[in-house]
Amino acid sequence: MAQSKVQSYIGFCKRARKITLGSSAIGTLKGGVYLLLLDKKAAKNSLRYALKYKRKFGCPLLVCGEDFEELVGKSSCRLAAIQEKNLAEAILNSGESGYELYTEGGE
Repeated sequence: MAQSKVQSYIGFCKRARKITLGSSAIGTLKGGVYLLLLDKKAAKNSLRYALKYKRKFGCPLLVCGEDFEELVGKSSCRLAAIQEKNLAEAILNSGESGYELYTEGGE
């Protein structure tokens, strides 16, 4: 089966070492995050961390509907940070179904 565009872009990020996986690892970053990816099945605590990092880095949060663990290549992973501006924009502009930009009403 052919890969989706988002899977290809995330593969590029992994090869370029421009992706950080997991909320603890993302918490150690000082900046340079251009996009956060969150698993649609993530728990409320993971969503809370994602919103905290969204505010900290001032970047968009994309909720992924497909199998997130397979997408990022790590089991039990619910949150990922993209640290390459062009790839983050490409993922956002891919227009694929199953991905939606998180918008919080009370932010």
